[in-house]
Amino acid sequence: MDRWAQRADRIVSSNLFELFIIGVILANAALLGLGTSPRIELEYAGWIHLGFQLALGIFIAEAALKLFALWPHPLRYFKDGWNVFDFLVIVLALIPATGQLALVARLARLLRVVRLITTIRDLRLIVAALVRSIPSVFHVLMLMSIVVYVYAIMGYYMFHENDPDAWGSLSKSVLTLFNILTLDDWAKVMYKAMEVNPLAWIYFVSYVVVGTFVVINLFIAIIVNNLDEAKLDRLQDLQRPVSRDELLQELRATQEALRRLESRIEHSDDA
Repeated sequence: MDRWAQRADRIVSSNLFELFIIGVILANAALLGLGTSPRIELEYAGWIHLGFQLALGIFIAEAALKLFALWPHPLRYFKDGWNVFDFLVIVLALIPATGQLALVARLARLLRVVRLITTIRDLRLIVAALVRSIPSVFHVLMLMSIVVYVYAIMGYYMFHENDPDAWGSLSKSVLTLFNILTLDDWAKVMYKAMEVNPLAWIYFVSYVVVGTFVVINLFIAIIVNNLDEAKLDRLQDLQRPVSRDELLQELRATQEALRRLESRIEHSDDA
């Protein structure tokens, strides 16, 4: 049994197998895109459904191989959060695509495309960095909320009489400031305000500098810093000491290889 588990581990760890799974995910994504065309969906519904079922079968076989590769401790498969996500994708894909659950089943198919993240190591690293950034990003969002709130009240008192559509209430002011934050035609709002107050440009330019350049750069700095930390953690994981079970597994594999080599030598001597 250990020998077969070792073979399964070699299969799921190989680059060729990883590329094959990526190809299946991309093909499944292409089928999802083709399914949005009513004409193609009507003419090739059977083939598209067959493609979905074939991809699902491959994903089930992949999960089974990964579970078997961890024998005699297959439950270690669920210690990895990415494996848990892959397993949930398979479970949700088994929901019947008929009746009231049809929409849920179709949306669940989209998770197969997200599986690209779990398959490609560098994408997993980026997602890990984003997750680690959440606490720090939350504090930056609090800072940005304070800035927007202060500028929204200032904008209401300064411009609501001249431009009520943009500054007529606190909610409208916040929405206008959010639009300015995207740098989408914010100059039009500024020039309209300058018709009443020529110095209104100070208000807008200062907000763009604080909101766009400073705060957004803080976001970038936080994510880059956490990406470096995630890379360091990954390097430490690769350098972690070998466990007793892993060492025994490697010894058994070496012994099996030596037996095969000895058997070949005996056969060659007999010949």
